[in-house]
Amino acid sequence: MSGTHGNPRDNFLHNVLAGLLAATDRALNADTLASREGLLQRIDARVKLAGIMALILAVALSTKLGVIGAILALALSLSAMSRLPVAVMAPAWISALMFTGMIAIPAVFLTPGRSVLHFPNLNWDITDQGLTTASFLMLRVETSTTLALILVFTTPWTHVLKALRIFRVPAVFVVVLGMAFRYILLLLATAREMFESRTSRTVGRLSGSQYRRLAITSAGVLMSKTLQLSSEVYLAMQARGFRGEVYILDEFRMANRDWTALALFAAASAGAVWAGR
Repeated sequence: MSGTHGNPRDNFLHNVLAGLLAATDRALNADTLASREGLLQRIDARVKLAGIMALILAVALSTKLGVIGAILALALSLSAMSRLPVAVMAPAWISALMFTGMIAIPAVFLTPGRSVLHFPNLNWDITDQGLTTASFLMLRVETSTTLALILVFTTPWTHVLKALRIFRVPAVFVVVLGMAFRYILLLLATAREMFESRTSRTVGRLSGSQYRRLAITSAGVLMSKTLQLSSEVYLAMQARGFRGEVYILDEFRMANRDWTALALFAAASAGAVWAGR
């Protein structure tokens, strides 16, 4: 598209298309990573789900930064031994850091306590208690995010859903979770095709009002497709005998390494809860 390199606003279509492609690639890459020959890829999905949920619970219960930091170090070690690329994990880390940062930074100034730094022009104080509160929040979120990513990237999605049902998570929740994942992939692909079509038919620059109109109409088309597709998918599932339960062909069988991993997860979680009291 000619003449689209001077004004950043003129790169709207290209930026949106690049973002959609990157999001789709990350989602599809999860199944590829789950099939790698890594440490956690060989462990039973039930063990990973129970162990990682126990570690996340330990992170939430811990009242010591050192313990949470130790769990984060363990999570990073598991990620490295499972051969998960940093490039795949980094976007989620950055997003979690930015989101929690917006919540944690005000706490640095608003939490009452001993002042460690004063801004006389603004009459603001950074307190020791505020720094501690913000550190707990950010470290907990980053650690929990890392553990959740490890579970998703080392386990096929269908195995995660089946493991949830084994632990008596309601079928409605599991079905909604599974369908939401598939819907997101489909909508990303649809949005990418829409913007590719628009890009191939656009010559020259668009005005600000045209960009806004493009964004609004694209959102409307996606919403319409979502409503139509939801009805079609429901009818198709009903016609094929779906009655609310999730079934997959793979059967779970515990091996010696799975029992060992379960014992190690239990020991690490219990130790973290005890040390973080």
